[in-house]
Amino acid sequence: MPRYKLTIEYDGTSFAGWQMQADLPTVQGVLMEAFARFCGERVQVSGAGRTDAGVHATGQVAHVDLSRPWRCDTVRDAMTAQLRPHPVAVLAAELVPDSFDARFSATRRHYLYRIVNRRPDLALERDRAWRIPQKLDAGAMHAAAQRLLGRHDFSTFRAAECQAASPLKTLDQLDVCRWGDEIRIVTSARSFLHHQVRSMVGSLMRVGEGRWSADDLEAALKAADRTRCGPMAPACGLYLSAVSYGDSTPEA
Repeated sequence: MPRYKLTIEYDGTSFAGWQMQADLPTVQGVLMEAFARFCGERVQVSGAGRTDAGVHATGQVAHVDLSRPWRCDTVRDAMTAQLRPHPVAVLAAELVPDSFDARFSATRRHYLYRIVNRRPDLALERDRAWRIPQKLDAGAMHAAAQRLLGRHDFSTFRAAECQAASPLKTLDQLDVCRWGDEIRIVTSARSFLHHQVRSMVGSLMRVGEGRWSADDLEAALKAADRTRCGPMAPACGLYLSAVSYGDSTPEA
């Protein structure tokens, strides 16, 4: 059976996350339904990251096995048609070896978190960014973020329901930059704990407000205690922007 690697974009606002759930709309669910209409068979679509409800993606990766070979552009274009009107798009499809697994072959996952730092409400960016009206110091946030790089016990930034076997993770990148009213937080690691990115962003927000110092952030990390975490940032600002395989390092 030929295996296809898919690159997928979606607006997560109306979905209960990536993972299939009974009686709830999910990204995985609408993709599987679209494949059933396209090729007349029920297939499993396996993703590289299980995004939560309201989280978006500009570079989610998945794989699927089909019973017969199709041209890659045919798979892409047929899925474009079958996915309407859902806010999900297959950006690319390519044939890959049977050994490729979208989740387990991944060497790094890249996330973007968007904060719009202004007093007026969001119009065009509603449900696509976190609006914070009070002025944030992006430089202080970036400097503090560097304290989280490397291998640590990230229990402070871990959801209570996280099912990972260990809280130890290696954080490769955590950069904070300002463009006008927008603050972008870019982070990369082989894998993340459940809610780790959103929890780190909420804690960095406290640094940006001036309520925490870089030392306070580092102390919260070392405490390995969820109660020491800042507020969890909302899902609407988070994007799975890319997934790396092998030595590839796509721009996040």
